[in-house]
Amino acid sequence: MDLVNVEDVSPALFVTGIVFILMIGSFLSLGVLRFFQLKKRQGGIYMGLSVLSFVGLLVAVEAWFV
Repeated sequence: MDLVNVEDVSPALFVTGIVFILMIGSFLSLGVLRFFQLKKRQGGIYMGLSVLSFVGLLVAVEAWFV
């Protein structure tokens, strides 16, 4: 079994990743919940915010950590 070497991951990258992953997961779960509650407009807004958070993660990582 091989282990993953995480020595090169900076604390700033780790915190940025955690914050964005929490945002994406929260918006995604709220969007699914609203769709099950038949509140399509709010569900769509939360899904859109989830996608926007993912794009924000990509932009932040590309701008500051590459």
